[in-house]
Amino acid sequence: MSSLYPVLKRLLFKLDPETTHDLSMLLLKTVHRAGMTRLFGGAWRAPYRAMGIDFENRVGLAAGFDKNGDFIDSLGSLGFGFIEVGTVTPRPQPGNDKPRLFRLPRQRAVINRMGFNNKGVDHLVSQLQKARFKGVVGVNIGKNLATSIENAHEDYLHCLRRVYASADYVTVNVSSPNTPGLRSLQRKEHLAFFLDLIGEERGRLAQRHGKFVPVLVKVSPDESESQLADFARVFNDSGMDGLIAVNTTLCRKGVEDSVHAAEAGGLSGAPLKKRAEKVLRILKSYINKDATVIASGGILSTDDALARVRAGADLVQVYTGLIYAGPGLVKDISRRLETG
Repeated sequence: MSSLYPVLKRLLFKLDPETTHDLSMLLLKTVHRAGMTRLFGGAWRAPYRAMGIDFENRVGLAAGFDKNGDFIDSLGSLGFGFIEVGTVTPRPQPGNDKPRLFRLPRQRAVINRMGFNNKGVDHLVSQLQKARFKGVVGVNIGKNLATSIENAHEDYLHCLRRVYASADYVTVNVSSPNTPGLRSLQRKEHLAFFLDLIGEERGRLAQRHGKFVPVLVKVSPDESESQLADFARVFNDSGMDGLIAVNTTLCRKGVEDSVHAAEAGGLSGAPLKKRAEKVLRILKSYINKDATVIASGGILSTDDALARVRAGADLVQVYTGLIYAGPGLVKDISRRLETG
């Protein structure tokens, strides 16, 4: 019955991408309430343990799809082993001006410059507390546009404190290309100080709440090998639990002839696949062996996911692949990763 998706996709792709996304989420919520999400996919149970957490399977939804946690239950019903919500900021913000989301169908890619549009961390926490999804839920945190880079740590610490009791893990997003200056937090001269503060606060929160919540860092694909090596050395000393490799890219290799190639923003989808896998392999060669790695970026098929696991990933996340391949991709990847 997942063959329904190609028909639905043809209709939805006639609308602009952001309208399509919003409409799709509302449709999914309606289908979920009717108990009919099995028509678009289904769960495949293949338990996996990482970071001290038991996952129903190794396939997750990347951050950005459900920024506010408004659709956790309906998305969870598609069979994800984990869902990452956000990026969330301390205060609500509208994000960048529209249009800010562009499809490149021939290249199976998306360009976005959303700019951390979200309803704020208080709204997200209320949604986490209401959710009935039994799977793992991670929260991706960032800073408000109006907050200076010098004071960025205050926004991240605020979000960490607010989500800690409700999150299964937290991802520190220092790699989005759509917030000016944000990627400078990845540089070694800033990163050690920044992650030390995160680690110290996590220690205090663990004592206060009586639970240990893993913290991961999401990495840009646009760093050189020497920069990735510097990043890994700081990461190894930080006590953080894992990495997500990778975020969207500013590179336009593979989409140069698209009408949208000149649009500002981060590129995701098939053109990112090779670079994402290369960054994963580089990071795996430098980071501590016990660190968890989640692969993201350019995973549009079961072969893509399996290649990332063979390159050293523990878990995988999809986003653009869900748009082009449909929700049946979740079960297909889960089954393929179990059987190899």
